[in-house]
Amino acid sequence: MGPKDAAPILLEGLQRLEYRGYDSAGVVVSNKGLKMRKVKGRVADLAAAVPARFKGTLGIGHTRWATHGAPSDVNAHPHLSTDERIAVVHNGIIENADELRAKLEADGVVFLSETDTEVLAHLIARTVGETDSLEEAVRLALKRIVGTYGIAVIDAQRPGEVVVARNGSPIVLGIGEKEMFAASDVAALVRYTRQVVHLEDGELAVLKADGFHTFASDARETAKEPLTVDWEAGHYDTGGYEHYLLKEISEQPDTVARTLRGRLDDRFHIAHLGGLNMDARETRSFRRVKIIGCGSAYYSGQIGAQLIEELARIPADAEPASEFRYRSPVVEPDTLYVAISQSGETYDTLAAVQELKRKGGRVLGIVNTVGSAIARECDGGVYLHAGPEVSVASTKAFTSTAVAFALLALHLGRVRDLSPADGRRICEGLRRLPGQIKEILALEPQIKELARKYADSPSMMFVGRVRGYPVAREGAQKLKEISYVHAEAYPASELKHGPLALIGPEMPTVAIVPDDELLDKNLTTLGEIRARGGRVLMVGHRTADPKLADDCVVVPRNETELDPILLSIPLQLLAYHAAVALERDVDKPRNLAKSVTVE
Repeated sequence: MGPKDAAPILLEGLQRLEYRGYDSAGVVVSNKGLKMRKVKGRVADLAAAVPARFKGTLGIGHTRWATHGAPSDVNAHPHLSTDERIAVVHNGIIENADELRAKLEADGVVFLSETDTEVLAHLIARTVGETDSLEEAVRLALKRIVGTYGIAVIDAQRPGEVVVARNGSPIVLGIGEKEMFAASDVAALVRYTRQVVHLEDGELAVLKADGFHTFASDARETAKEPLTVDWEAGHYDTGGYEHYLLKEISEQPDTVARTLRGRLDDRFHIAHLGGLNMDARETRSFRRVKIIGCGSAYYSGQIGAQLIEELARIPADAEPASEFRYRSPVVEPDTLYVAISQSGETYDTLAAVQELKRKGGRVLGIVNTVGSAIARECDGGVYLHAGPEVSVASTKAFTSTAVAFALLALHLGRVRDLSPADGRRICEGLRRLPGQIKEILALEPQIKELARKYADSPSMMFVGRVRGYPVAREGAQKLKEISYVHAEAYPASELKHGPLALIGPEMPTVAIVPDDELLDKNLTTLGEIRARGGRVLMVGHRTADPKLADDCVVVPRNETELDPILLSIPLQLLAYHAAVALERDVDKPRNLAKSVTVE
């Protein structure tokens, strides 16, 4: 809201947020009543449907990732009350929506959509007539809601304000010059302002053109201090690349350098991680490290667990946060917990962090987004400084997370028993990473041809041992999520315990084969695959015997512990070019969204 026409600002913001959901979109503006347009499809389809005369200086918009009801014009947000006085947009899931819908229908309310969100519009419409303010109507309506939400609400009879609320799904306020904004991500705001305020769970805000105020669900006023975000609008452009994904893969020499900047100590050969908020005595007290994350964050956590065990000699393991939060975990006082999330808003990971905090666990966060919910909930942590990641498939955030784990492992190791010589070796290896990633990116023409060669395969197997296994898992994840080629990842040592039955000419294998102490065993696995007619693409540090591999991608060597970071890069390019060859929507793969803020 402010002096400008709202619709163009809403549409531009929705385009920047389309990576969060893209099956339908809609906008409402307030101008002597509410005017609405919404469509099944992309934001571009919505923009085409909005007429030239769609004026109003206040409005709300939404781009959807379906949870209740198939993508359709009717199920698209915003949703209106029956009298078209109240309009609502909503991220999240209302868990008691069916119960509330049944009660409202029994009272004569007619629903137009299948969504849970429409319940909110009707509840607020009923409440607003009983109160003196929209904020009080929203607050009272939310008391009846069970579930997660990030909402924005407008009232046709109060055209000067928007009420927003958060519980488990992010809301960020943007403070402009005589104008105010709210969004689920700073990406929509940075073109207009870099002064932002993050709402906490259970917090609401009333926005007017000249300012805002925040309050808790019990109506108690809260105080918020704006912070300045470093990201700019240009960070969200493709920069001349065909896709955001290729841009983000190509940025990795710079993003890894940013993750390392100022964090390596040449005197003591240790990592400076002041954000951990732990002194040396406390750091030495931990006897175990537990890492939680979802998707690619979980696989980077597996790389991190291996690094911590090798460098710090502390037992460490990684687990999907989505599983951890549901199994009533035993939280030990001498265990250090580490939560990973690019967005800092991943709902399953956030819920796991909150469960750990309730049980007295010490939790560190490794996140990319400053001021995000997970960053605020944790006791300390490491920011990646990788810059915004727009493509749904994570690449530069994955790599920077693995580098952050190397820094954490170095820090823990040097506080404990890692020698200065080994500390120096790891520091030097970390400094070589940006240049070596550039060398791998120069192999793109070769990897592009290999991707075309293998893209028509109905299924692919990815295998690796110990350090190579999480690399294989992440490689399979990338391929299936953006190319839709079925891919499985297995420990190479497990292949003969069942999955070998799948191997044949129609199922190629991508084998991660570093030059380490397991090289001979990995080569034996390649022989087993070839003996059964399987084709092999080997990714490693040397050219393989043609009897063992059909094709090879040779990457530069680093220190053995750090090699998994480099071995992951070719698999990103392989997945990208396979998806392009198959004419997939690379940045917006079907059924997926970038920031998963629902269960």
